[in-house]
Amino acid sequence: MLILKNVQSGYGSILAVKGISLDINQGEIITLIGANGAGKSTTLMTISGVVRCRVGEIIHDGEQIQSMDTDAIVKRGICQVPEGRHIFPQLTVRENLDMGAFLRTDTEQIKADLEYVFELFPILAERRNQDGGTLSGGEQQMLAMSRALMARPQLLLLDEPSMGLAPLIIKQIFEIIKKINQEQNTTIFLVEQNANQALQIADRGYVLENGKITMSGSAQDLLSNEDIQKAYLGI
Repeated sequence: MLILKNVQSGYGSILAVKGISLDINQGEIITLIGANGAGKSTTLMTISGVVRCRVGEIIHDGEQIQSMDTDAIVKRGICQVPEGRHIFPQLTVRENLDMGAFLRTDTEQIKADLEYVFELFPILAERRNQDGGTLSGGEQQMLAMSRALMARPQLLLLDEPSMGLAPLIIKQIFEIIKKINQEQNTTIFLVEQNANQALQIADRGYVLENGKITMSGSAQDLLSNEDIQKAYLGI
């Protein structure tokens, strides 16, 4: 579904992503783990077109997208849930979800998808008329994920979904990520500092250090790797 070939990107004179290559197949959960500042978020924003790819190729379903604008990339079915959630705080839960479906015209399917996200996150159904800014951090993360799902993505980019959340909420969020993948066949690219949680639900993983991929393999192989255990799992 998605291939990155020798991708480089960054900010001004700073190169944050230094020539990474990876691939994501339809229906997989792929995780990108690494320390803070390794270039994980920049990788996702480069795929989304928010940060421009300077060198290399990003290929989605056989077509190069590295020169496309973000709105064109979203129309192709690639949606990102950014780090820090970034919901619309002065809009209600329902209005935030409507914004997720802004580019769609299939009214009946939109209604079905709205019911689906309310089944995934019943607390959002209870608070559909409440302003997003008044929700807890965990509820805002649920809303940000649900808003992305309302775009009916083929590929969902998740940037640090566990950040700042209580352990019980983190467990729930990761269970929902797995459920979305299985029930909707949504391909997921998960960027996460919580390497243990991410690898527990992923099919494969990549390790990013200082803007470069240093290791890759099945999630189980990475979980059992001694270097990964020492560096990221606290073992």
